[in-house]
Amino acid sequence: MIKRKVERAYHMMKKKILLIATGGTIASQKSVHGLAPLIRAEEILSHIPDVYQICNPSAVQLCNIDSTNMEPKHWKMMVRAIRENYEEYDGFVIAHGTDTMAYTAAALSYMVQNSPKPIVITGAQKSIDLEITDAKTNLLDSFCYAADEKSQGVMIVFGGKVIAGTRAKKIRSKSYNAFDSIDFPFLAMIQDMRIMRYIPAAPYKEPVTFYEEMNDNIFLLKLIPGISPKGLRFLFEQYDGIIVESFGVGGIPASVSDIFYELREAYPEKIIVLATQVAHEGSDMTVYEVGNKIKKECRFLESYDMTLEAVIAKTMWILGSQESREDSLEQMFYKKINYDLIFETANPLS
Repeated sequence: MIKRKVERAYHMMKKKILLIATGGTIASQKSVHGLAPLIRAEEILSHIPDVYQICNPSAVQLCNIDSTNMEPKHWKMMVRAIRENYEEYDGFVIAHGTDTMAYTAAALSYMVQNSPKPIVITGAQKSIDLEITDAKTNLLDSFCYAADEKSQGVMIVFGGKVIAGTRAKKIRSKSYNAFDSIDFPFLAMIQDMRIMRYIPAAPYKEPVTFYEEMNDNIFLLKLIPGISPKGLRFLFEQYDGIIVESFGVGGIPASVSDIFYELREAYPEKIIVLATQVAHEGSDMTVYEVGNKIKKECRFLESYDMTLEAVIAKTMWILGSQESREDSLEQMFYKKINYDLIFETANPLS
């Protein structure tokens, strides 16, 4: 009788963690046309019985898709599921495909801000029902991190690494160490269920805030040598925001610079963000003439050291947010959220 009471008390002390399953490789099995997500949330839990030693897990199936088909509407579903269950659970683990995981992690960083309860996104390069797989370790690590008192905010846990949601990028298509943190340290490492924290989490000063609107009417324009101005006018007419992925530290080639001046004058309300095609060290449009002049005169926003995934998600959030009507677009874009922007300057718009 006493033993039963002790076990019940111990069970009640453990954190309640909700698994939100969305599909991806971790939930995939072979089909006629190749791997497809077929394994459901409860079955995923059944493959990691050790999770019950870590926490009290529950599971919900949000969708079951290949992450190639992940869209902003699915991000909204995730946010809604987290918000509706926020009071009942101590943390959340989202099982997700790897191909668009960095986009989802960045999006949730803007859609769920200042969360004292951790929101962990994970997945795998091999299905969880295989004998040799990274899925079980990644999931157990994720539950371990989500159940820890010191965890908060949105992050990816993958391959023993804990990466801030705005800093993750998939850098390998097949290897188990598929993700890296771009120009920012790992928040922590996890080994044998032990968490080694490198950046202690500072308590949030503001309450958790949920945003469920994202405006995905944006276009990513990748510059190539000799790019033609043909088609740029159509982009400005059709899209609310344009992200220009430039070369090096950033600049606009002479072949299209004139039309950028013309279109900026015709569409002053559009968001134009200059990013870089280079993965590390970010942009600085002031270095070269090809970037300096057009930044000042066309009022480009600049990604600096933000990842491309974060730039895309943040632009969608700004365009969809009611706050953009009260604060300037520049203020919102340069507001640091979940370690997304480390660049320091007295006035990034000068």
